[in-house]
Amino acid sequence: MNIKCLIGMISMGLSLSCTELKDAQNTDDSYPAIFPDYTFTAVPCNIAPLNFEVENAENVRADFSSENTHLLTVTGKREICIPEDKWHAMLEKLKDKDLQVAVSVWNASHPKGVKYKPFTIRIASDAIDGWIAYRLIEPGYEGWNAMGIYQRNLTSFEEKEIMTNRADKGSCLNCHSFAAYSPDRMMLHVRGKNGGTALWMNGKLSKVALNQIGPKKNGSYPMWHPAGRYIAFSSNETKQSFYSEGEKQIEVYDLQSDLIIYDTQTGKVLSDSRFMESSHWETFPAWSMDGKWLYYCSALARQIPAGLKQLKYSLCRVGFDGATGMLGERIDTLYNAERGGGSASYPRISPDGQYLLYTKAAFGTFPIHHQESDLKMLRLMDGTEMDTAILNSGEADSYHAWSSNSRWILFSSRRIDGRYTRIFIAWMDAQGKLHKPFLLPQRSPEHNVLRMKSYNIPEFIKGEVCLPKGEMNSSFFPKD
Repeated sequence: MNIKCLIGMISMGLSLSCTELKDAQNTDDSYPAIFPDYTFTAVPCNIAPLNFEVENAENVRADFSSENTHLLTVTGKREICIPEDKWHAMLEKLKDKDLQVAVSVWNASHPKGVKYKPFTIRIASDAIDGWIAYRLIEPGYEGWNAMGIYQRNLTSFEEKEIMTNRADKGSCLNCHSFAAYSPDRMMLHVRGKNGGTALWMNGKLSKVALNQIGPKKNGSYPMWHPAGRYIAFSSNETKQSFYSEGEKQIEVYDLQSDLIIYDTQTGKVLSDSRFMESSHWETFPAWSMDGKWLYYCSALARQIPAGLKQLKYSLCRVGFDGATGMLGERIDTLYNAERGGGSASYPRISPDGQYLLYTKAAFGTFPIHHQESDLKMLRLMDGTEMDTAILNSGEADSYHAWSSNSRWILFSSRRIDGRYTRIFIAWMDAQGKLHKPFLLPQRSPEHNVLRMKSYNIPEFIKGEVCLPKGEMNSSFFPKD
């Protein structure tokens, strides 16, 4: 069916407000200032509606078209809220095409209306995974009140709890991880009086005390092996310092860190003496999608906090045998921090094995508190550094994840206000070109600024997580 056939389906010229707005009588050759900024971005063909607002508008109208065919008109007082059914019907027919959006505004300065220069949105035929998971937490430094792990349907605005600390607000929930994007194989840490590591595997919940097994190390940053048997952890002793002067309020750093691997079949913790030495600190393990490589960050140990600014992490990898749980002999250094002039965190390998995405800051291992932190990318075939400028901003751009088809990057950024981390999504097309990121769509655009929570550790998942909350509460938050 071609675009013209959509006219009958979507009702050409349909107005979706109580009062229909006539055409604006004036024009402006500039692009409209909309929030979120969805101008000239690229979105997946199955994404939720890109609702937006125009500041100082008393009435606003958006006309959607493609290839000179008008498709839909939406009006509102200040916000453009697009019906989900009409949006998805429109995007289904616009795969690999541009959607043109013309915005008109009426206010005291333009009582007869002004129509701005149309902008386009590329509708990629590359679909995005249907769900994401993240932690919502107040951006405090010394404590917290309510926090939780949540999931969001990317094709709509549905958000659901996976687990919260409502039963014990002194407890901390963090470091969720999934095996190969599966909602049926999940883990997370619960820190507190009755804490431990929760494993949700194929309908069964178990509680693991990693610090009582093998080398008796706590598990910190996890990454689940794609085959599902092993989970790699770094074991970190993390501290934080506060500053009363200067722009920087806080610095978070490690005093030591090692790598361990938990075998979910045997219940044993595997270790390798090379990654337990006090002379080097290893952190942020990450598997390749074929399970044959374990990537991680490594730094020469320093006296902390005096040597904090000299603490710089390189990117390394070591082979892995999934049959034996053994790490290989050879260690490759993919990014040398001494030569590269920065510190690497969060290595993430695209599922197709072509690219390594990481975060680079000036020093240290907690880039969310580094305004200068940016996303960087290596092409693994030859080590070429890719151009990631379009992803980055003047504020901290930090944690990130790949979609299962290697086409979408999910990442957290403080670019809106410098304080709260929010979720952005960017397309990487088949040619390896990155496109302008867009803010996670919300039903009301103002939700992006009115929700006083930070989004932490966004991860893609292929379906809805159904963690047994009652069993979780009885295991980790028992009533005295």
